[in-house]
Order: sequence, then C-alpha cells, then structure tokens
Amino acid sequence: MTRPMHRALIDFVRPLFRRPRRLQVAALCYREHDGHKEVLLITSRGTGRWIIPKGWPIDGKDAPGAALQEAWEEAGVRSGRVTSEAVGIYCYEKELSTGLPVPVETLVFAIEVTQMQEDYPEVAERRRKWVSPSEAAQMVQEPQLQQILRDL
Repeated sequence: MTRPMHRALIDFVRPLFRRPRRLQVAALCYREHDGHKEVLLITSRGTGRWIIPKGWPIDGKDAPGAALQEAWEEAGVRSGRVTSEAVGIYCYEKELSTGLPVPVETLVFAIEVTQMQEDYPEVAERRRKWVSPSEAAQMVQEPQLQQILRDL
C-alpha cells in the first residue's frame, strides 16, 4: 500500500468505522498505612496487567455505587467511603470478546477502604497488591490513569 493511501485510510476512512466511547466506572481504592497512602491494584483477567477495579454501569446503582460493587467483586473491598464526584477520567481501548476494540471513557471514584475480605467473587481470577501511588502510576499502562495516581 502506498504511503498516501495508507494515510487516507488512517485519517479519513478508519474514523468512519470507529464506535462511540462507552462508559465505565472505576474504583481507586486507597488506605493510610504507616502514615502514607497506599493504592490497591489488581491484575486483569485477560493479560494479567495491573489495573484498578472497573466495570460497566450497573442498573439500579449510581456511578459511585457501581464502582464500590466492582471493588468488591474484583478486589474484595467490602466497605469504604466513596467520593460522590469522580476524581478523574481516563480513556483506553477495550478489546471485546469479538476481538474488536471499543473506546472507553472511565470515571474514577476514590474509595477509602475500611474493610476487606479474603474471599470474594473473583479471588481465583486476580491478584491484588497495595503499593504507593507513585509505584502504582508506574505499574499501570494508561497515561491518564498514571496522572490520576500521581495526583493522589
């Protein structure tokens, strides 16, 4: 393929087939430990990369409530104080089961963790780890999420 044709494909044709952004909610779980903040990261089920708990909105729950539900299912956070306003937004491409990438905008809600469980719905599918916000920023891949973690 010639360079001008490739540019035309990328710049003009490809955007016509892009899907609109879908919305997810995420839980930025943190705690105070020895006078310092720590952030809870979990591994993704597919690639094993480090992420924060997140998922699609849940019918009957507001966005902060859905973020807390995701924190329970994916990381074992049983209770915590959730911010009513998002502390940030990050975007990424999620690959669906069909193999197609979908652009996702993720609202991030801070959760000060007050109780965790060792047994939770996805315990066999994920690992979890408490780290400093700066270490967490180095472990996740999404640049906007890295900035949210650094700002914590």
